[in-house]
Amino acid sequence: MSCDLRNNMLDALRANAEGDIKKAKANVEIYLHHPVGIGEHPDVLAAIQEQLDIIAHAEERIEAIENYFRTHEHN
Repeated sequence: MSCDLRNNMLDALRANAEGDIKKAKANVEIYLHHPVGIGEHPDVLAAIQEQLDIIAHAEERIEAIENYFRTHEHN
């Protein structure tokens, strides 16, 4: 696989994870500032925990990309 295609795919995977983090952070901010406005989530703390789990998972994906595919090229 060409180096450009490889890097483009890794960049896309990282961007997807970063987007997931941004969406989850926005949701947490909404829950923190307007908890009564979230009718479908009566357990606001559980809803925040879900978003934190999304952030943690996305951060792990970014770390895996960087640790296994950026620093150890083609290993």
